[in-house]
Amino acid sequence: MVRKDMEKEIEKCECDIIHEDAVIKAKAEMYDDEQLMDVADVFKIFSDFTRVKILNVLFNNELCVCDIAYILGMSKSSISHQLRILKQANLVKNRREGKVVYYSLADSHVETIFNEGISHINE
Repeated sequence: MVRKDMEKEIEKCECDIIHEDAVIKAKAEMYDDEQLMDVADVFKIFSDFTRVKILNVLFNNELCVCDIAYILGMSKSSISHQLRILKQANLVKNRREGKVVYYSLADSHVETIFNEGISHINE
């Protein structure tokens, strides 16, 4: 829904002409539907505040569930649930050391995606 105060800023196209060359070029450059669905799924993961906070705390730290729960002031159960989702999405990885399971970012792309979001909102 567009706010009334923003309606003035939105330009409306008043033509009914299809610009064939531009359409052909744009369609040729599009990713396939499966790739686009995968991208949408990744961004869904980033849409949860708790998951974003977990990713943020794991930027430079390898932590166990207890550590993350303490830092974020949440229950181990809720952190474990979110870590499961992040792991299924290949955004975090884990390693076991005895009885302790440590979590870290899966790779540098996770932090890059996050930082691009921060950069965009700070623009």
